[in-house]
Amino acid sequence: MKIKIQNTSKNPLPNYETIASAGMDLRADLNEDVVLKPLERALIPTGLRIELPMGYEAQIRPRSGLAAKHGITVLNSPGTIDADYRGEIKVILVNLSNENFTIKHGERIAQMIISKHETAVFSVVSELSQTQRGEGGFGHTGT
Repeated sequence: MKIKIQNTSKNPLPNYETIASAGMDLRADLNEDVVLKPLERALIPTGLRIELPMGYEAQIRPRSGLAAKHGITVLNSPGTIDADYRGEIKVILVNLSNENFTIKHGERIAQMIISKHETAVFSVVSELSQTQRGEGGFGHTGT
């Protein structure tokens, strides 16, 4: 699949790090470092704009290494970029650790996954079919 992209940063285009990677790393496009204090969040620019085909979305997800080693994650995970959005991709990062974390220009801050989706049409009914599970949820199967 080919996707049109504009890159106004000095960073390389997102790419797959391994042959079986689902996500492409996004990099921070910063003029100066951003320090995230504990429980602080910031909107980090990437300098990228994309044009997705209809029926596709880009999901913005955390990088596991940043989350495990530093407590840095994407706040609205997964973030969604719709096919009709043409603005800059920005990532909402949050620091869930007890220490300050510095984000530098070019640092890999999140990953982007391109995913196909369906458009749903609702059909209002008076009843839904019964299942064995029924209304069970939120841990109903035990721990």
